[in-house]
Amino acid sequence: MIALIQRVLKAKVDVDGRTVGEIGPGLLALVCAERGDTQAVADKLLNKLLAYRVFSDAQGKMNLSVQNIDGAGRAGGLLLVPQFTLAADTTSGTRPSFTPAATPDEGRRLFDYFVAQACARHPVVQTGEFGAYMQVALVNDGPVTFWLRSDG
Repeated sequence: MIALIQRVLKAKVDVDGRTVGEIGPGLLALVCAERGDTQAVADKLLNKLLAYRVFSDAQGKMNLSVQNIDGAGRAGGLLLVPQFTLAADTTSGTRPSFTPAATPDEGRRLFDYFVAQACARHPVVQTGEFGAYMQVALVNDGPVTFWLRSDG
C-alpha cells in the first residue's frame, strides 16, 4: 500500500458540494491499495503513518508524530482519502497505466479496513469517499510531504 502524506494546518474533502471530511492541524493521507496487498500490509502502513515523526518539537526538530503533535500527548487530525492514481505506472508513454492498482472491490475493502483500524487507534479520523469525484482542499504546513510505502 501507498500513502502520500502531507502535514497540514487544515484540510477538507468535498463531494457534490458537501464536506464529507475535515480536520484542523494534522495529516492528510492519500491512500492507495495495490494488487496483492493484504490487511497485514495495511496494518504496517498504518503503524508507520501513526508513528511517523513529521511535526516539530520545542527545538524545531521533526520529532513528533500525529499522535502527539503538541508535545503534550494531544493527537492531531487524520484525513484519509482514497487515491488509486498513486499506483500509476508512469514509466513509459504519456498516459499512466493503472495495472498496479488493486481492483476497485479490493481497493475499497482494504481502504475500509485501513479506516476502521485507524479509527480504533486514533481519536480524530475523517475520510473522503471511495469511488467518488472529490475536491480536496488543504493548507500544507511547511510544506512537508512524504511518500510512505508498505509491502508484504
